[in-house]
Amino acid sequence: MRLPRSLPGNDPVTPPMFGGWLRHLRPRSRENVLDRTKALAGAFQLIGWQNSLRAVRYAVRRTWLDRQLEQPSRTPPRVPGRLTGAEPVAGGARFTFAPTQGMDDDLTLEVRFLAAGGVFVGWDGARPTPSYALADFGSGQAPAASQDTTLAREGDDWKVGTGELSVTVHPAGGLTFRSGGDGHAPPLRQDLPPRWDGSAWTHRSTLDSDAAVLGLGGRSAPLDRRGGTYRLWNSDPGGTYTLGDDPLSLSIPVHLVVADAGTHLAFHDTSFDGTVEVGEQVVTRLSDGPLRYYVFPGPPARALDAYTALTGRPALPPRWALGYHQSRWGYGSESAVRRIVGQFAERDLPLSVIWLDIDHLVDNRPFNVDPQRYPDLSTLTADLAERGIHLVAIADPGVATDRRDPVFAGGLAADVFCRDERGGLATGVVWPGTTVFPDFTASRTREWWSRLYQTYVSAGVAGFWHDMNEPSSFAAWGDGTLPLSTRHDLDGRGGDHREAHNVYALLLNHAGFDGVRRLRPDRRPYLLSRSGFAGLQRYAGTWSGDIGTAWEGLRISLSFTLGLGCSGMPYSGPDIGGFDAHPSAELYVRWFQLASYLPFFRVHCAASLPHREPWAFGPEVLGQVRPALTERYALLPYWYTLAFVAHRTGTPYARPMFWADPADAALRWEDDQFLLGDALLVAPVLAEGVRERTVRLPAGRWYDRRTGIAHDGPGHVTVPAPLDSTPVLVRAGAVLPVERAGSIVLEVYPPGPDDEAGQDDDGAAGADDDLAPGGMLVTDAGDGFAEPVEERFTLGRDDDGRLEVRYSGPAGSLPYDVDWRVAPGRP
Repeated sequence: MRLPRSLPGNDPVTPPMFGGWLRHLRPRSRENVLDRTKALAGAFQLIGWQNSLRAVRYAVRRTWLDRQLEQPSRTPPRVPGRLTGAEPVAGGARFTFAPTQGMDDDLTLEVRFLAAGGVFVGWDGARPTPSYALADFGSGQAPAASQDTTLAREGDDWKVGTGELSVTVHPAGGLTFRSGGDGHAPPLRQDLPPRWDGSAWTHRSTLDSDAAVLGLGGRSAPLDRRGGTYRLWNSDPGGTYTLGDDPLSLSIPVHLVVADAGTHLAFHDTSFDGTVEVGEQVVTRLSDGPLRYYVFPGPPARALDAYTALTGRPALPPRWALGYHQSRWGYGSESAVRRIVGQFAERDLPLSVIWLDIDHLVDNRPFNVDPQRYPDLSTLTADLAERGIHLVAIADPGVATDRRDPVFAGGLAADVFCRDERGGLATGVVWPGTTVFPDFTASRTREWWSRLYQTYVSAGVAGFWHDMNEPSSFAAWGDGTLPLSTRHDLDGRGGDHREAHNVYALLLNHAGFDGVRRLRPDRRPYLLSRSGFAGLQRYAGTWSGDIGTAWEGLRISLSFTLGLGCSGMPYSGPDIGGFDAHPSAELYVRWFQLASYLPFFRVHCAASLPHREPWAFGPEVLGQVRPALTERYALLPYWYTLAFVAHRTGTPYARPMFWADPADAALRWEDDQFLLGDALLVAPVLAEGVRERTVRLPAGRWYDRRTGIAHDGPGHVTVPAPLDSTPVLVRAGAVLPVERAGSIVLEVYPPGPDDEAGQDDDGAAGADDDLAPGGMLVTDAGDGFAEPVEERFTLGRDDDGRLEVRYSGPAGSLPYDVDWRVAPGRP
């Protein structure tokens, strides 16, 4: 079941009439004026009438300020003229193009190959630094360059490259990227000459007709982004969103191209506003900043490995963060939290995390825990810890302008808040009322903010939730963020919100991560952030934000999560059931089942809605979701292993189907099923009333995990999908570590016919012959920074032709029980 390619209302270039928290209230026809009027009244009621009036005043002031903003001087258009020369530089070459009419000087191009893989391309003097996206941005050092590049002239062209990748520079400024060093491979990527039109860059890359394009961060769009235009501007959707709403909270200028000619990932490293249009070409338009980008060739796993080597490896979550999370806006008190936790225990339901939203604060003010409703946070966290449950608390960046608030008073003394164009405090409107915002682009602000977590950490709070951090401000129309003229430090360079906006949340999470790590050095920081930029993965995970409650929202949940994984963000997931309305029992069950196979597994909803704990829909629904909970915890050894793989390589836990074989074009556009690691194929039910579904199988044999029935691919198969079950198939030859009664057991699935190729005539394999794919297990204490134990398992046959599990690890011999899920036989 694919999401439709049409994206209604997707016009990211022109801002909607109503922005911020009211952006969805624009009347589109006379028939829905009444509904939208009701929605307008509901929005006012949601944030309160006082904040609503502030939002109107703020919109007036912000609109006026943005209109007064001095625009950068419009420089003459710049396009490459004739290629006049090339010279080698460290890791590559610098090329010079003669000026065209109206230009005063040459246009330069630098192509530098990276030691960790991939290539940097910088036009018109652009360098890799400064950039907040880079893993070591604080050092100011450019990424290490490759030491084995060559430069040669080929007719009118120049070719620079390594043994794995070459870039041909054409006389008019076009670039052709090819895998391998011989120059005869089919083009992996072809870029047209860029153009600066006096106010913005336009950069085009052609696409093969068979290409799929994925990524660009969190998008309410089909998994394949072709046919849409996507704005690069982190934006609070202003309530819930649905298919086609754009932009959302997490724009990442990274896209993955999968085509017959090969796969590559491209990253445009600029934080300025822009759009990416995906059609016959990928057209990237950037309002300002340098035109610099990276290209990482190879299969998806290799491309993400090189990208995360550049921008930072994904943070490794503690083991408990891979369990089940329970949340809502409005638990309201310590006694309510204790009651919910007790109800989980009464029903023998596993629970790993419970969340506190802004209602645990005094007047919604960050870091101001309400002493009346939460009188003893330390005792609460200690009591929860005895049950194996962790507490996560929210921390928004909007600080109330009240000198009695210690956070505001301390921030004033430290001079950490954003300033307007006249040097006064830049203010907005968020849940606490009139607020100011820390300027996280200043190192002193990051240091100040990092200390604010002390009270929570001392009380035993295990993790932190950063919301409203685009940054978001309530505005009755227009863009719901700070005025573009807001001043930012940018670590001494100085600038305004046009450059700082998209990296605001990235740097907030940098401060939070460093602070929690320093305050609790023996534990891994656990952060979840709604907004961010390229590199956010090194500090935090994310989630789908306020997704609409509908079957469409369920389908978006999957494409949203898979798209983030292709953007370098492997840890994410949706709010089960959507945010804004109460789902039907069937929708809740199917959403719960999908989320149980996604990295972040949480129920959350708005304060005005009925409770949504697993028993809230009655005993029948509880019986239908209990198997998903049970399966999640049974698979925790596998999940934890996937977390280490993601941490070390950037490979997402949940992967699009083409991961099994990027050359298989039939898998490229499958967006209603996915791979969980190498072993599992998950085919969730995403439509109402469905009790069986068709699954596209990659090549090889696949076993139904519930029934053990074998199916051979490639091709389609129809499998049962009762309301209490999600179809899951296991790759033949897989060794799957699971947890049963507190012990690890290896589930083993015999190899298929293709895996037996190369056997001797009597069916026996040689002692060194392994049958793919086997399995892996990574274990440690579940938290901290000690080196983990890695164990690998492969299948082989003994001298009598019988299957056996072969072990590689510190134990010497296989230390686990083996459960042959399907009776093994001779080949």
